[in-house]
Amino acid sequence: MMIRRWVALAVAVASAASAGVTAAYGDSAAPPPSPEQVLGEVAPGPSEADSAPEPSLRPRPLPASEGRPAPQPGAVPAQSVPGVPGFPPSWQFPQARQELPADANVFRGKAFDTCHAPSMGVLRNWRASDYRAVGVYFGGRGRACPNQPNLTPEYLTEGDSIGWNFLPIYVGSQSPCVIASNKQNVRITGDPVERGAAEGADAVDRAAALGMERGSALYLDMEAYDHRKADCAATTLAFVRAWNRAVTDSGYVPGFYSSASSGISHLESERRAGTSDLPAAIWFARWQPQPDLWGEPVLDREAWAPDARIHQYAGNVTETHGGSTLTIDRNQVSAPVARIG
Repeated sequence: MMIRRWVALAVAVASAASAGVTAAYGDSAAPPPSPEQVLGEVAPGPSEADSAPEPSLRPRPLPASEGRPAPQPGAVPAQSVPGVPGFPPSWQFPQARQELPADANVFRGKAFDTCHAPSMGVLRNWRASDYRAVGVYFGGRGRACPNQPNLTPEYLTEGDSIGWNFLPIYVGSQSPCVIASNKQNVRITGDPVERGAAEGADAVDRAAALGMERGSALYLDMEAYDHRKADCAATTLAFVRAWNRAVTDSGYVPGFYSSASSGISHLESERRAGTSDLPAAIWFARWQPQPDLWGEPVLDREAWAPDARIHQYAGNVTETHGGSTLTIDRNQVSAPVARIG
């Protein structure tokens, strides 16, 4: 995804993990890196091992100093995916503080996103990997790759039939104080509520046209912005809330992608303040060696839990599986995905 390298407070990690990628493209000549592929949330390098917490997908207990007992949730079974190991039974998920709609389609596992939806041949070859979900840019005037020749109802149906889950990404109007230079021409204009409602309705229409049923999660991509500017933050929030309402009113699940240090931090402050019409699921970008769904420092451990978080933890990496090579962003998912009819 398209996140400016925004250096911010991050969880230190004990040791760097090898990227394990290849240098050559496989199916076709190497395309130039897209903005989605070359920009990302960057975490600081490793610090002293004796002081760095271990990154984990498992939520850590709340400190006793916070004045409230740690919750005692039971283990939540992972979604079964043929050929992919499930979550260890010892992993515990936080108690839910907000419930997803009953028809939400939850996936837990590894996902990747790339600017153009990969061909069906690539998806078949990538069954050799441990990825089982892929992000697809299905709409929005801010997309860097608006031409998506592979993204059709037939493509989604076939992908679903061979075991792939889809994370629909809508790159609409961007914050007035968006940082990325290539997004300055798609900033929110006019009444942010009217604009957000219109683009939310557009997202629903485009999703339905592709065969994504009610209960599908649709993720609004809001690139990094300076949320410390009060007027800008208010305009952005009004747009996001209106987009969420339009998506929710149509029976879909509103999600939100942004930098952990900007959009996610902003919405977490609004959640703590009791603001309504916030996204049902969040997708935060913080690049670091390993994913950490429940240790993100800007989020309360019990916020958007237990099945409403995605961590984009690496970007612009090249991997080859089954003879096909892609440049991707890596994600760990415990959140709703599309429901394909």
